[in-house]
Amino acid sequence: MDSSLNTLCVDIGGTGVKLIVVDGKGLQLCDRQRAKTPQPGTPEAIISVIEELSGLVPEFDRIAVGFPGVVHEGIIGTAANLDINWPGTDLADELFQRLNKPVRVANDADVQGYGCVRGKGVEMVLTLGTGMGSALFVDGRLVPNLELAHHLFKKGKTYEDYVGRPALETVGTQKWIKRVKRVIETTKRVWNWDLMHLGGGNTKLLRDVQFPEQIQLHSNTAGVLGGYFLWQTD
Repeated sequence: MDSSLNTLCVDIGGTGVKLIVVDGKGLQLCDRQRAKTPQPGTPEAIISVIEELSGLVPEFDRIAVGFPGVVHEGIIGTAANLDINWPGTDLADELFQRLNKPVRVANDADVQGYGCVRGKGVEMVLTLGTGMGSALFVDGRLVPNLELAHHLFKKGKTYEDYVGRPALETVGTQKWIKRVKRVIETTKRVWNWDLMHLGGGNTKLLRDVQFPEQIQLHSNTAGVLGGYFLWQTD
């Protein structure tokens, strides 16, 4: 890869759209820019937000996007926490038409994982935000589009029902933390991961929790910066 290229890293979420520019070594060139996710979060509305925010940052040569749903070759498959018109949208092409830069798009948890994983053994990523994202890596290689969030977890509730933001607002922080621990324990029994990475905006509520060393917390900014690594992979 060309180490002279700057990358616009975009993280689309159910409540916020964030972006930042990094240089050819993955170092930040500016502060993170953020705007609230439009309601409704239609493709046109969110693409317009990205276009607007991109004018507030240094020049860039390429774009990496983390999207909260299944993505196949830049085309959106699912978008549970956004508008119903997303499936079938070629987000990579739409952004290329607007910003005239090459674009790579992947699931947001997959993108965050690229920036977190060590590349050895089985590593799982859970992102805790509006919903719940998930990713799985084996020796640094991604198993793409692991949509664990929408599988049934307990008493007819999905993983996302159990630990998404609406659940947090309903049951309160302490009970939500217990739920997160239960989810972590369940994933360990199923996938036997060696390392668990926790990211997303609500991870800040876990900072004072004493986790074993094989469970690591990552800042919300990591989800944006992970876009750099999307351009370092095939």
